[in-house]
This record gives sequence, structure tokens and C-alpha cells, in this order.
Amino acid sequence: MKSRRLLWCSALGIMGILAAAECRVLGANPRPAGDSTFSADKGKFRILQEGREAGTEEFDLQPAGNGWVMQDETVIRVSGSPEMRTSGELRLSADGTPQHYTWSAQGDKKASGVVDFDKGMAKTSITVSNGKQPIQQDFKFTSPRVAVLDNNLYDQYAILGRLYDWQAGGVQTFPVLIPQDATPGSIQVQSLGPKTIDGTRLDGLGVHSTDLEIELYFDTKLRLVRLEVPAAKVIILRQ
Repeated sequence: MKSRRLLWCSALGIMGILAAAECRVLGANPRPAGDSTFSADKGKFRILQEGREAGTEEFDLQPAGNGWVMQDETVIRVSGSPEMRTSGELRLSADGTPQHYTWSAQGDKKASGVVDFDKGMAKTSITVSNGKQPIQQDFKFTSPRVAVLDNNLYDQYAILGRLYDWQAGGVQTFPVLIPQDATPGSIQVQSLGPKTIDGTRLDGLGVHSTDLEIELYFDTKLRLVRLEVPAAKVIILRQ
């Protein structure tokens, strides 16, 4: 399992913000931030690198049949690099278990992929522009409740706010898949407790791997409003 690769790739993706850096992975008083069930959500994130605008992400989570569908589209604009567009559609069961995922990424190259989930098994297929045949790989996880955290699609981290048991608190481990990299792994999530940011009370989750820490902040409705990667000086803000 490529644990050293996992979260750095997922948090920064292939946008090229830290192209010169090696791709590596990096509770007190836990309380529920709100109802753990899903609710419809739609909005837009600003992506900041060292305080400068680096892109935007539009996202939409809506009910679909007995489950939910999350759609994301991110545009990354970094000086000296071609514009990158990434989109994803993730279908989830009512408890957050992934069922089907499709993605596409376009920058200096084009690629797309599909993942089918079934009872802890993920069947992945990646097609690269000018490629001959799709690259297919299967991954087996210890739990069907896999967190899909793909490159450049940050609203997918909002699902961790639903998967995490706020009442139990403590450190909780989740299997993870980064579909664009066909990389499986695991993360540890822990409550950071309440924090007031810009006058608003938010509940935080810390996402940990070997070297990297990501901070997620949710409002009282468990909507993701802020994501920080301190080591990379990246901040994602809900507009």
C-alpha cells in the first residue's frame, strides 16, 4: 500500500502548485456538529495557495433514488502551467458507502476513469488520451465504506464529516481510494473540537497520515466550509 503517497496527492492533486516538491503523504471534547445523515448541498469553493487565487470548485450534492449523487468540477489556474479542469460524479448509498464513480481530468493531457464499488471491492479503469487500452486494477478494502478522495475535488472531503462518529470521538481510521492515481490507502481522522474562525463557530476534523495533516472545518449543518493544508499553505474556502 502506497501510504507515503496518499494524502499529499489527494490534497494537492496534479495541479502543479508544488511541482518541485516530492509527492508524499503526509480530539478534544468530540461532539456532533449536526445530524450525521446527508442533506442537499450546493456551492462553490475558492482555492488559495499562499493567499493567492489558484482556482475554484463548484459542487452539488443531491438525493438520487435511495442514495445520493455528488458532482464536482474544479478549474485550476497556475501561472506558467496550462489550465486544468477536473470533474467527478460520485454515487453514494444513504450511509455514505460509494457505489459508482466517474472522473475526467484535462490539462496538458486528458484522462478519464470509472470505479465500481461492491462489498469492499473497487474495480478501477483509467483511459489516457492516445492510450491503447484502459488501465484496469482491482482493490480490496477491509470495509465497504471507502472514502473517495480524488485529486483536486475537495468537496469529497465533506463526506468525512458524515462518516466520522462524532459521538464516539477519538481517532477513527477509514480506507481511502484516489481514483486518478489508482492509489488505495487509509487515513486517520480525529476531532479538533470547536474553533471560531472569522467570527463563526466551526467544528474541526484533523486528517492524518505519515507526514501530512489536513484540517477540515464544518458548520452546524455539517457542511464543509474550510479545508487547510498547513504544510502546503493551501486553503479552500466556501464562498
